[in-house]
Amino acid sequence: MGEIKGFRNKEVMITGGLGFIGSNLAMALVRLGARVTIIDNMLPRQGGNLFNVKGIAGKVKVNFSDVRNELSMNHLVKGKDYIFHLAGQVNHVDSMRNPVQDLDINCKGTLVLLEALRRHNMDARVIFAGTRGEYGSSVTLPVDEDHPTNPKGIYAVTNLTAEKMVLVYDDVYKIKGVCLRITNTFGPRHQMMHDEYGVFNWFIRKAMDDEVIPVFGDGRILRDFLYVEDLVGCMLMTAMTGVSYGKVFNVGTGVPVSFYDLAKTIVRITGTGKVKYAEFTQERKEVEPGDYYADISRIKKIVKWEPTTSLDEGIRKTVAFYKKYKKEYWQ
Repeated sequence: MGEIKGFRNKEVMITGGLGFIGSNLAMALVRLGARVTIIDNMLPRQGGNLFNVKGIAGKVKVNFSDVRNELSMNHLVKGKDYIFHLAGQVNHVDSMRNPVQDLDINCKGTLVLLEALRRHNMDARVIFAGTRGEYGSSVTLPVDEDHPTNPKGIYAVTNLTAEKMVLVYDDVYKIKGVCLRITNTFGPRHQMMHDEYGVFNWFIRKAMDDEVIPVFGDGRILRDFLYVEDLVGCMLMTAMTGVSYGKVFNVGTGVPVSFYDLAKTIVRITGTGKVKYAEFTQERKEVEPGDYYADISRIKKIVKWEPTTSLDEGIRKTVAFYKKYKKEYWQ
């Protein structure tokens, strides 16, 4: 990631910056010489964790605020060069239990941020983190950006809506925005307390605790798994690519892996745990979209990005991190 130039002394804001992706992004930006402001409301069970940024404490500003707060956003967007908008309700199960909160955080929060930019900083560039869930069940594989969007859960509906808002503000108000539809991401600094989002990291916890990894159904559902450092590199490169704005990009590896093979690989690398088939819970069955892996040819061509971390290497790095800092994530 050392070759990414252009962030030195830039003012960068990360919404949801104490979470999994945001904290890894913040660490990379600090290394690149950016002046980073983190916004996070520390909503319980969403993954925000102050330990995530312990290594850069004193080098970033942390603001405990909410993207839905207009006064906060109007003030915080001033003077920012880049805004990585990662704040969102990311718990698939919660989004079905409490869909109104999902709508409020993902849609209203995005709109409040965009309106703050329209009034107070039209020159900022917005990088929006969306989800591959926006596609719903795959009609064709691999999935490219022109694939139909038929989300299965409210979380994916509100993400798709937020993405459209970013693109409308880019088109109508010329507030530059780029939208990433991100595949299942894993790695250090992900919450490890429950299994309601981030199944990959939950598998790692189960293996590290020498417990059974529950693989739902026949274990043959395919997914595209991306290591977080690759995602961070992608976000930084996309932000620096002028022609990326106004566009939507898939972010993934394009390499399909079944959940059964994933679980077996984790057990092999961790050296503990075992794999067992399990019945889908009703809540999971309702939002399970089936096979997914991304066509990443658009981002390869325009941003010149592609992932470099193998599945094995990513798992090894993740396990090593949690072995070292287990107590910060397990309870």
